Amino acid sequence: MKIGIIREGKTPPDKRVPLSPEQCEQILNDYPQVELYVQKSEIRKFKDVEYERAGIAVVDSVEHCDVLLGVKEVPKDELIPNKKYFFFSHTFKKQPYNRDLLQAVIDKNIQLIDWEVITNAKGQRLIAFGKYAGIVGCYNGFLTYGKKSKSFDLKPAHECEDREEMEAQLVNVKLPANFKIVLTGKGRVGGGAIETISCMPQIKEVEPADFLSKKFDGPVYTVLNVDDYNRTKDGSEFVRKEFYANPAENYESAFMDYAKVADMYIACHYWDNKAPFIFTRDDAKDKDWNIKVVADVSCDIDCAVASTIKPSTIADPIYGYNPQTESEDDFMKDGVIAVMAVDNLPCELPKDASVDFGEMFLEHVLEPLLGNDPHQIIERASETKNGKLTSHFAYLQDYLEGK
Repeated sequence: MKIGIIREGKTPPDKRVPLSPEQCEQILNDYPQVELYVQKSEIRKFKDVEYERAGIAVVDSVEHCDVLLGVKEVPKDELIPNKKYFFFSHTFKKQPYNRDLLQAVIDKNIQLIDWEVITNAKGQRLIAFGKYAGIVGCYNGFLTYGKKSKSFDLKPAHECEDREEMEAQLVNVKLPANFKIVLTGKGRVGGGAIETISCMPQIKEVEPADFLSKKFDGPVYTVLNVDDYNRTKDGSEFVRKEFYANPAENYESAFMDYAKVADMYIACHYWDNKAPFIFTRDDAKDKDWNIKVVADVSCDIDCAVASTIKPSTIADPIYGYNPQTESEDDFMKDGVIAVMAVDNLPCELPKDASVDFGEMFLEHVLEPLLGNDPHQIIERASETKNGKLTSHFAYLQDYLEGK
């Protein structure tokens, strides 16, 4: 099998890559039936010469390859017909801005395997950049607080060579006693955020109940489960299965309990649009609202986290949300929430994020791709095949037709 790593063509450019030079070399050593080619690129964090040193062929074109690996959406005019592609297509949720891309994939008889829907038999995702979204997003939260409070400065993550240099910056973080951080989400993203917090041993983890009721000598954080920041409307027992099945009818947010005592909020949850908003615009107007910084790693716009009214950018990561006017304002003003809502956080540490992603590819995806796929991982993640939608993604037909 001939596998090619494509040059990223989306604008703005993305420096990440599915496989590092060392990982490519490992594949060649362990799988003699595989040939690997890397398309020349001036964009990648890993340079062409690094692949060449690892013994990987760096080429102008990957048209001769059977399988093509990328990260972001491939521009329609760069799609090579009759190939098997892996990339984040952002189509399976019927995103309107990529409908034409999915149609082009079908027109060109491409088998599209979307990284985002590669799951095991239990439906759990097997490969993602989510951990690095949490790692960088949490770091950016502290960077934001440093600017808002004028108490310290951190070097932006994207200006650091790698994660090691970024984490070394955290010695500069200065937090007041009894500083409280609330974090929602215990998945891959939340785990990444906790890895960043754990680099600062002065910040201790506490239980949600203690977070609400106690004062502490030093800064603390708590991690909330879905049953911590939601509750039944009638005060009855929280039943997780019932909540997931029908969250809107019998449940409401309990997040305001934490917003009254927390100084910073790091949002790493997965939010379903059937669930209650975590906090509303009215909540943020409450006289007891205390949160000064929201680092919204999840970055769902104008819904669950009311202060996230737009995404921010790596170059300009912070904006202010004025709860009284419900609009953007200077984040340095008193009463204005400083919001960090960068929507492509792993791009800030492209080298480390790529290595982590490549490790998941080697562990979970390579063998199924080569034919050892008893759980049909590749088949279930294929949105298109043989010039049409697969049965797993037949629900996209109306979307394709613009209905």
